[in-house]
Formats: sequence, C-alpha cells, structure tokens
Amino acid sequence: VGVKYDADSLAAIINNLECMKEENQTVSVDAHPEFQNDQFVVVPEVVGTQINIEVFSEKVEEAINGFQPTLDLYETGCYILPRFLSDSEEVIAAKDAMNSYLGANITYDFNPYTEVVDASVISQWVSVDADMNVTFDEGAVRAYVQSLADKYDTKGKPRNFTTATGNVVTVEGGSYGWKIDQEAEYNALIANIQNGETVTREPNYVSRAASHEGNDVGSTYAEVDLTAQQMYFIQDGQVVLQSGVVTGNPNRGNGTPQGVYTLAYKALDQTLRGTKKPDGTYEYETPVKYWMPFNGGIGFHDATWQSSFGGSRYLTNGSHGCVNLPY
Repeated sequence: VGVKYDADSLAAIINNLECMKEENQTVSVDAHPEFQNDQFVVVPEVVGTQINIEVFSEKVEEAINGFQPTLDLYETGCYILPRFLSDSEEVIAAKDAMNSYLGANITYDFNPYTEVVDASVISQWVSVDADMNVTFDEGAVRAYVQSLADKYDTKGKPRNFTTATGNVVTVEGGSYGWKIDQEAEYNALIANIQNGETVTREPNYVSRAASHEGNDVGSTYAEVDLTAQQMYFIQDGQVVLQSGVVTGNPNRGNGTPQGVYTLAYKALDQTLRGTKKPDGTYEYETPVKYWMPFNGGIGFHDATWQSSFGGSRYLTNGSHGCVNLPY
C-alpha cells in the first residue's frame, strides 16, 4: 500500500525492548546425560528465552509489513532452542555409552587398606561435549593414580623408624620402599574400566616393600646403628641377634651410606674386589664366607681380619663401605 518506515528507528526500538535485555533472557539447555544415584540418566532439555536477534528482527519486519498486531516468539522460532531433546538419538546413545563404563569395579589391595574405583568414581571421569560425543578424562585417571602414589609410596621418602633401643629416628636415603609404576597402573586401570571388569588386585609396582601398615620394613629386618656401631637382627618384631660391627671409614671417604635397602642376594664363599688397576690387579681382593650386598658393592660380610668390633674402630680400621661382622 506504499507505506514506508525508518528501518534504523525500528532496529533501535527492537534493541530497547524488555525481552531483548540480557537480564530478562534465560539460556536454553540441551538434554544431556547426568549421573544420578548409580547410573547416568537423561536430564530433559530446558527451553530458554534467549532471542536470536537476526530471526527476531526478520519476524518483526514481516509482522509490520503484514499488518499483524501480535508476534508469538516461540511459534515463529525467535528463541534459541536446545539442539538436543530428551528423545534425541544422540543423547540416548551418549547415555548408554557412559553407563557402559560404570560396570567396572576395581578394588586396590594395600593390605590392610583398600581403595575402590566404582561407578561413583568412574562417573566423574566420563563426560559429553557439546555435540554429545562421549569423552573419557584420561588426565583425571592419571591424577587418581598419582593420588594413590602420593598416599602409599614410601621409596625415597624420609620415614620415622623406631630403633631396637627404642629411639625414634628419621631415616633418609636408600633404594627400599613402595613405589607404584604409574604408567603401567594407568594403562591397567583404563583396561579394567573399558572391559567392565570387577577385580581385586594390587597396583603395578616398580618397587615393593614388606608392609603398608606402620613401618614399611615389616617385622623382620636388619638394623645397623652407624653411631653406636651395632647391628641388630629383628625377627617377627623381636631382637634375635645383636653384634658389634665395623662400618666404612668416613675419614677416607668410605662411610657406609645411610638409608633403607633391600638385600640383593645372599652368597657363600665370595671374593670381594676393589677397583681394577691398569696392570690387571685389584686394589684389594678379600675372600669372605658370607656375602649379602644391599647397595651395589656394599653389603654385610664376615671380617675375620678385624681384631674387634664396635666402638670407634671404624674411624681407623673401617671398611671400604661394607658392614663388617664377626664370623
């Protein structure tokens, strides 16, 4: 009919409408899987009031040009609607995939303690992206394995130790202790979950100890007091042997290393040798009846050449680092 209007003025009016103000709009939410009780269920979509400005402007112009006094924003598609509804195939498929992970139940045995990875834990590692693709948070799984290591690893950590004489000392150093193989354990845990396994097992270790309870050396071990030059053999928590020893001579740079170690092996009738010299001979060659190394070439052995044991003899007639014992 030849009626014209100012498009810029219309745009300004549209932008100032109450329904266009951000505080009056709610964002639509897609239907999505959510963990409730013991499984993932589909949470229905929420239809919000956030307006698609381009569509809204177009529909307002159409209403004006058609002399329409009202405009239904929902029916004319002016709202930004959810992409996925509760009956969308993508949402249902995502829910089913996420629930498939929850069948696993892994109980870690840290005798006498346990740690359990069940549906409540696994559910925190499974999520969906905006396109309903199921993702598994590998970083969170690695963080969980790291938390186990932080809690149960003892190798390389200072530990309080109650000596045979009843003193509590801090022992540092050594190669002994629990240490989880985090990469191997991560792969094993992922496999358990993907296969939906129910299993009770120990974690993968690169280093093992005797006990998770109290002192990790357990109740049977050898203790060497470098200060008092005494060795104790504790069996089932009781001292069954005490002896003076001669340890490494610190004045010659041969002090016996402190720390907690594991016996590598036990052997009879061995010859201990020092560094090999250019002429093919050795700095020393010493035959011993009993040989029990715990730190490379350092170990326990009999030393019939020592005239006495204990006291301060190690400061003058100390070994090259070994713990000398009476035959």
